[in-house]
Amino acid sequence: MRILIIHNYYKQAGGEDTVFHAEAALLQEHGHQVEKLTFSNNEVNSLPEKLKAALGVVYNPGSAKLVEERIKAFQPDVIHVHNFFPLLSPAVFYVANRMQVPIVMTLHNYRLVCPSALLYYNGKVQLENLRKTFPLGAIRQKVYRDSAVQTASVVLTTGMHKLLGTWKSKVDKFIALTPGAADLFRKSSLKLRPGQVAVKPNFTQDIGISRAEREDYFLYVGRLTPEKGIETLLKAHELNPFPLKVVGDGPLRGRVEEYAAAHAGIDYLGFQNREQVLEHLKRARGLIFSSEWLETFGMTIIEAFSTGTPVIAANIGGAAQLVEDGVNGLHYSPGNAEELAERVHTLIQYPRVATRMGVIARQSYEVRYTPEANYHVLLSIYEDAIRTKKKKAPATKVTEANHS
Repeated sequence: MRILIIHNYYKQAGGEDTVFHAEAALLQEHGHQVEKLTFSNNEVNSLPEKLKAALGVVYNPGSAKLVEERIKAFQPDVIHVHNFFPLLSPAVFYVANRMQVPIVMTLHNYRLVCPSALLYYNGKVQLENLRKTFPLGAIRQKVYRDSAVQTASVVLTTGMHKLLGTWKSKVDKFIALTPGAADLFRKSSLKLRPGQVAVKPNFTQDIGISRAEREDYFLYVGRLTPEKGIETLLKAHELNPFPLKVVGDGPLRGRVEEYAAAHAGIDYLGFQNREQVLEHLKRARGLIFSSEWLETFGMTIIEAFSTGTPVIAANIGGAAQLVEDGVNGLHYSPGNAEELAERVHTLIQYPRVATRMGVIARQSYEVRYTPEANYHVLLSIYEDAIRTKKKKAPATKVTEANHS
């Protein structure tokens, strides 16, 4: 199969970039011909560049031309889009449809239904935008980059394409990362077709279980931002101090540094590379996933599972579905520091329970989150998208010859 994978990088590298590269490599390993077409927000710095990008968010003719040229040259059987915002724009979907190429898009975040992309702002989960074609209240609250203008550009882009039916008619298959996220999109203002959303989790390479003895500490890995539940984590630690290592960086770094300086038992390690993080995971008694927004997935969780490490997670979003309470980890109510402290105490007080959960966590990884398991699901989604396109496409595919 010939697969064109398209992605718009953000200025700060994130999980979407990791998945983009991992899936491309996985497909190549299985003998498929893969080509990447990428755009980067690092190209948008000056005021004229920002204005140009803002004007092109609804339909960027320059990006459309690049996509068309790549389709003509590569002749893909399917196109997979990871992120189109802002430089690529929904133009990719119109070009692909005109050239009769099936298109798949992964829903890594909630931007199509909420300009914050998180369904979280003002310190809490916000679901009121889910069914609104144009969530104008979000503009007043400047939920995207604290800018009314930039928020308005997102609202305009997604809303216009809702009215045009772009999401319903121009994308053959959407990929949601958990059943819960899929359900939110199905019930949203996108008004998608039955069967248009497939569920496929992300995957991770087999990190393996360390032969070294587990240590007594618990580990947090991630961005230091309000929606990640950092304040709840620190309150839980203050209520019942336990050995804690915090890895990550972000706006709340100063708060974490200040707390670590004043309290024993917590080590703030700052940003660490992937190899260092994985070593911490292999030795930890458990991972704490304290996120309080509706995460579409949780890569750190399945990495912990791969190392045989149980996870204590807030019972919300992707974490609530990846972590089975009392099986491969423990749940607590989002924002409830007392419950989080109790769950940590449980794994400290009953080490055999922690060990058993770690064994089952590893089994969870082996069954659901390996590259091989993921490949078969991804390929079936591509094949379904191709079948869907054939059912509604005219007989002749647009090629370079009949464009010349």
